[in-house]
Amino acid sequence: MARGNRTTVTEFVLMGFTDRPELQLPLFVVFLFIYLITLVGNLGMILLIEVDSRLHTPMYYFLSHLAFIDLCYSSSIGPKMLQNLLAKKKTISFLGCFAQLYFSSAFATTECFILATMAYDRYMAICNPLIYTAIMTQQVCKELMIGVYTYGFLNSVIQTVMTFQLSFCDSNIIHHFYCADPPLLALSCSDTQNKEKQLLIFSAVNLTGSLLTVLISYICILFSIIKMQSSEGKCKAFSTCASHLTVVIIFYGTLFFMYLQQPKARSSWKYNKAISVFYTLVIPMLNPLIYSLRNKDVKDTLKKMIGGKESV
Repeated sequence: MARGNRTTVTEFVLMGFTDRPELQLPLFVVFLFIYLITLVGNLGMILLIEVDSRLHTPMYYFLSHLAFIDLCYSSSIGPKMLQNLLAKKKTISFLGCFAQLYFSSAFATTECFILATMAYDRYMAICNPLIYTAIMTQQVCKELMIGVYTYGFLNSVIQTVMTFQLSFCDSNIIHHFYCADPPLLALSCSDTQNKEKQLLIFSAVNLTGSLLTVLISYICILFSIIKMQSSEGKCKAFSTCASHLTVVIIFYGTLFFMYLQQPKARSSWKYNKAISVFYTLVIPMLNPLIYSLRNKDVKDTLKKMIGGKESV
């Protein structure tokens, strides 16, 4: 198909979750609630870490970036999805679709490597406590985050540009609630074989690469904890890792299921929509709740703020 055919598509139609009008409003209410909790939870986490000097450590520095990425990730998809649930014309412009795919992909990749960085930080804190403060300096933490963000956004540039080099000429109806690679590939009238291979390779490298860092870090942590003589020390080590490990399991589990499939598998679209809701909207809502409920320092700071006491 001629490359110029791509210009015939000026907007896409997002089919969303259902074509049943009576379900649109209930879904809007549910997802609006989830999105508002996400905003409050992640902004609250960033604020807590900022105002309490006791939380100015590498672990909480990385956690504040995780909260920021969750906030951005959810916001790259949530508002447009909510708008379309109430709109009769459920469209998104060609440039709007490009931007949504770019930012959602960038934030997802960045989150993978922030979680990996957090695992490495816990490894250094538990397995190398004597040199931890010397290694994980403020400058090192900043450089790690710069590297993570740079890779995440550059990776997304490659994936997004390759997707929108394809021609979209037969239909502009996206069977999803946001612009994602698999439904866009299914929509294209070009040969998508190279893009499908690229998507599979990049997804596999990003997921397995970051997850491998997490697994190696936690294997080392586990052996280090086993060697500890003090039961109190073991409990403290486990408690500092529990929240992060919970988030890792939920996040990576859903992403592996979503991306390591055939991009054009139409029969799996309904399942993919449900999974996409989970990792684009539900996980960003759950992360601050998991960290606040399972972390004593965060809970103490929250209690002081609610009680109107000055943070130490």
